[in-house]
Amino acid sequence: MAKGRKNGLYTELSAELSALMRTGWADTERHDLELDEQAPYAARRRAALSARFPGERLVIPSGNLKVRSNDDTYPFRPYTGYVHMTGDQARDGALVLEPRADGGHDAYCYQLPRDSRDNDEFWIGNTAELWMGRRRTLAESERVLGLACRDVRTAADDLASVASSGVPTRIVRGIDPALEAAVTTDEERDDELEEALSDLRLVKDAWELAEMRKAVDSTVRGFTDAIGELSRAVASSERWIEGTFFRRARLEGNSVGYGSICAAGEHATIMHWTDNDGPVRPGELLLFDAGVETRTLYTADVTRTLPISGTFTPVQRQVYDAVYEAQEAGMAAVKPGAAYRDFHEASQRHLAARLVEWGFIEGPADRAYALGLQRRFTMAGTGHMLGLDVHDCAQARNAEYVDGVLEPGMVLTVEPGLYFQADDLTVPEEWRGIGVRIEDDLVVTADGHENLSAGLPRSADEVEAWMARTAG
Repeated sequence: MAKGRKNGLYTELSAELSALMRTGWADTERHDLELDEQAPYAARRRAALSARFPGERLVIPSGNLKVRSNDDTYPFRPYTGYVHMTGDQARDGALVLEPRADGGHDAYCYQLPRDSRDNDEFWIGNTAELWMGRRRTLAESERVLGLACRDVRTAADDLASVASSGVPTRIVRGIDPALEAAVTTDEERDDELEEALSDLRLVKDAWELAEMRKAVDSTVRGFTDAIGELSRAVASSERWIEGTFFRRARLEGNSVGYGSICAAGEHATIMHWTDNDGPVRPGELLLFDAGVETRTLYTADVTRTLPISGTFTPVQRQVYDAVYEAQEAGMAAVKPGAAYRDFHEASQRHLAARLVEWGFIEGPADRAYALGLQRRFTMAGTGHMLGLDVHDCAQARNAEYVDGVLEPGMVLTVEPGLYFQADDLTVPEEWRGIGVRIEDDLVVTADGHENLSAGLPRSADEVEAWMARTAG
């Protein structure tokens, strides 16, 4: 929690002011709330988690506010596993699955209730609803979530009191220190709980896929917005692009799903360039990687590399076409039953062959790929799972993820790239400072895949035509 102000203007509270503040408030209990549409899906997710850990108590915290500076905090975003299991976004909460004799679990959602008007907490306390905004009552949360809700201020004591019961307990570590301190657990066993929460997000249900479509559709509109204001970015900086996209993300969603990468010129060779403070110059490329996060916290992740002047130079097009062809090869490998690694290997083999052909690495291409020589210029893997986190399911078991098999309902990115650093003396001067990445969001279907972000042009000719129509 953020520190209070040492130099506040008010140092004393009169009894008269306290009494005044506690009276005259209307009853604002909401009786019109209905069960959230995600609630039945969240219940099925909890049932799947319960089946993995019969007879064990599971504690999944939502997380706490984090200090940005002094008494200011970062915007709160709950722990992903908590959101997935509840559909809730409350801070300072926790989901507890209490084991039953039949092997199942009873679920309780601990939440911070509304501040009482019977004391001064609601207007001067750390939770202070008059400062932070109204929270739901526990009864309201029960109606929305379809879960029994309890006061989180008793959670630590509740967990500590049952610690002596002999029931094994697991908690997701690193999210809520107070709850973590209230239980005695084993770190390795706790890691297995976090793995399971990641595993259960690998295949999206129908509700989640609808949210992913919303995220991608908003992202497509955000890209169009930003390119429509490209001339203003040329007159300003990369931050004009960042700000334009952010406006769309805030209007249609919660925010951006990650720090937008608006990398012009040689910044395009930096994988995660988020300073976005450089110039936008005609004749150079803009590598634009961004995603809208929906109000339910599902995010898109799309990249396009665009000629700022509207047309690619011959060398830029040569690099772009190689990346486009590599992406085509990777996307063709995305289908049910395929190994997860197949799309990565297809893309990387293609890029290795091109780099050998251009004389930048020593061939033959199969040898170059086996030795990973292409990585000097490709740097990263060719994609990742996508969902509530931009790099979703990151703690899933290797056997289920990177060494696993694709299934319908999985959502992943395919994003090959080539990056020729500005100071790389192994390539001709005209290649230095060129970075190209093309990234799309694919959902695995019963008979192949669907490109959710197909609304944005991909080939060099399509991109140039799009720029001619759209760029301001």
